Amino acid sequence: MTSPVLDIQGLTVRLPPHADRINAVEDVSFTVGAGEIVCVVGESGSGKSVTAHSIMGLLPPAQLTPTAGRILLEGDDLLQKSTAELRALRGDRMAMIFQEPMTALNPTMRIVDQVAEPLRLHRRLGRGAARARVLELLGRVQIGDPAEKMLAYPHQLSGGQRQRVMIAMALACDPDLIVADEPTTALDVTVQAQILKLLTRLVDEAGAALLLITHDLAVVANICDSVLVMYGGRIVESGPVDEVFGDPRHPYTRGLLEAIPALDEDFPDRHLRAIPGSVPGLGEFPAGCPFRNRCPRADAACAEMPPLAEAGGHLAACWHPHL
Repeated sequence: MTSPVLDIQGLTVRLPPHADRINAVEDVSFTVGAGEIVCVVGESGSGKSVTAHSIMGLLPPAQLTPTAGRILLEGDDLLQKSTAELRALRGDRMAMIFQEPMTALNPTMRIVDQVAEPLRLHRRLGRGAARARVLELLGRVQIGDPAEKMLAYPHQLSGGQRQRVMIAMALACDPDLIVADEPTTALDVTVQAQILKLLTRLVDEAGAALLLITHDLAVVANICDSVLVMYGGRIVESGPVDEVFGDPRHPYTRGLLEAIPALDEDFPDRHLRAIPGSVPGLGEFPAGCPFRNRCPRADAACAEMPPLAEAGGHLAACWHPHL
């Protein structure tokens, strides 16, 4: 068996020293292999984006700091890298697709210059070779009339086109790892489907590892190999998508799935079930299982954090999993 492209072991991310008991992410471990798509799901505040930004070395050090664990990119521990070393890796061996391209793209630069930037920085391509590669990349991500669009500014493109530009930038240097943080949130449903289909095809062609952060369970069911369900900064359930969604063991996962509208004609009167309460603020989660103050199955045992253990063929962190 080959080693995974990304191997996270016991990652903990903490607020600054004056709040040293508050962890935004705690004891998170998972792997992503070459050609594999792993999705991270959960409500806002669950720790999804903090995990993604930890991998890329983009956490603001005055606010959040990794304090334990390892983030291995093909064996190299990213937490041991200097700022300069991480800058050399970003855009080359690993790349990120951000949620809102209008804020991620520079409004004063033409598309050709933005997509060419990692090529000139990491591949040392001259102006002509870089422009030729940009033209190829824009065609690869299915932007119509790429020779014209590469000369445009971000505001002259549609939302879907801007997101395709972000994907082209991420693919420019053929990275081993792509981290996509809610890449379709700001797009309409039709464009979302196009972007996700494009991402799936490109990952398959390149053999890259894709970590996809999302809150859309339909996206997970359609394109991902494995899923990590996060709540309160912890992974509460993980495994192959078919197993986790077909037989959810953690009450939180089951609650998320029961909140999805049913389109099955056999159950036209099915009512949506909301998860009671709301996600606590950072530092306000209860001791032990972070979900216990919203969980209908909670009891005194839940005052202690359960381990992420085997439950029905995959993993769940619950003292009273659904059977």
